[in-house]
Amino acid sequence: MDNIKRRTLLGMGFLGASALIAPRALYAATSSAEPQEIPLWPKPPGGNGPAGPEQANAKGSVTNISRPRLVVYRPERPDGSAVLVIAGGGYGHIERGSESIPAAQWLQSLGVTVFELVYRLPGEGWSNIAPFQDGQRAMRLIRALAPKHELAANRIGILGFSAGGHLAGTTAAEPDARRYQAIDAADQFSARPDFAGLIYPVLTFMPPYDNTRSRREIIGKHPDLAASEEFSVERHVASRMPPTFLAQAADDPIAPIQNSLLMFNALKAAQIPAEMHVFQDGGHGWGLGKPGSQPHAWPGLFEAWTTHNGWTKTA
Repeated sequence: MDNIKRRTLLGMGFLGASALIAPRALYAATSSAEPQEIPLWPKPPGGNGPAGPEQANAKGSVTNISRPRLVVYRPERPDGSAVLVIAGGGYGHIERGSESIPAAQWLQSLGVTVFELVYRLPGEGWSNIAPFQDGQRAMRLIRALAPKHELAANRIGILGFSAGGHLAGTTAAEPDARRYQAIDAADQFSARPDFAGLIYPVLTFMPPYDNTRSRREIIGKHPDLAASEEFSVERHVASRMPPTFLAQAADDPIAPIQNSLLMFNALKAAQIPAEMHVFQDGGHGWGLGKPGSQPHAWPGLFEAWTTHNGWTKTA
């Protein structure tokens, strides 16, 4: 707990200096090219999925996912790095409009090649492991495509929000899990990201912090402890876990702050490099952060962290 207190104070200290490391060009994409879509599978495993077209509301939240895919955002001056970006939505919808698309455009503006994941949802006829199959397959496809996109093999990360943080964390913590049968040469590549960013993440399905839609969608309303532990990311942190960045608000009403605290302790116990920022307030679902709010600092902090560790380059 002393480690948590020190790290939390460090995160709050960074807030005071946020003007010095403010995120650059948060919403400005630097490529005029239309994003390219890459199907994840010839035929997705684990169920038949929904019928009819994909649905999107006015805010860009999507459902009825029958075509799991990657959306590629290429920068004008790529720096050789890549990030798989995953929006949340409690595994009941995908918050593309408020989370993954703005984050993809921001990272693209920094020179990062971005792969936005549109993944399958268990309540739409897919199995409960379909999102995790998609996360694992996505990382392998990115590594297989690295030569085409001139990516450095040791600078490919993952960034997830809310339930997307759970999916990103699971992919990072268990890259070698056998979630599906190999279907092509891409599945010979590693699914392990080189770094992970988990933003207001849902990570634990263990009581008493298990009252989330994510937990209900994946393992039901009344799971046993074994199922809860199986899908609790902090229970699977080991030496293969990549360095991890955490950012969350202390007053988060959806994913209790204990999600990040438990994860940070697990990372330190496994001697995995980790950085955590706890904001005094901000709630949940802030995406890149509203200007003037405390969470608005996190993109600059994440950029500074990835640059410090050599995964991205300063423009």
